[in-house]
Amino acid sequence: MAEPVIDDAVVTAGHDGQAQLVVRVRYENGALGSVTLDADCARKLLEDCGAESAAELRGQPWHRLLDVLSRKEASCSTS
Repeated sequence: MAEPVIDDAVVTAGHDGQAQLVVRVRYENGALGSVTLDADCARKLLEDCGAESAAELRGQPWHRLLDVLSRKEASCSTS
């Protein structure tokens, strides 16, 4: 594996009842990390990856997740 990749993504309910996307990243050494995205940020990630569902995010390079997070738009937050 040349770079970390999105290993899995699952839609969950946030504490406020709004949808969130939990994205798991697999690193080169096999370790897993996760980040939880709000609905707006999740939509941006899906668009950037050309994915129509969370399942289609699997195998995407993690730099796409980083790109979404680095935009730092007010409507895109993590928890």
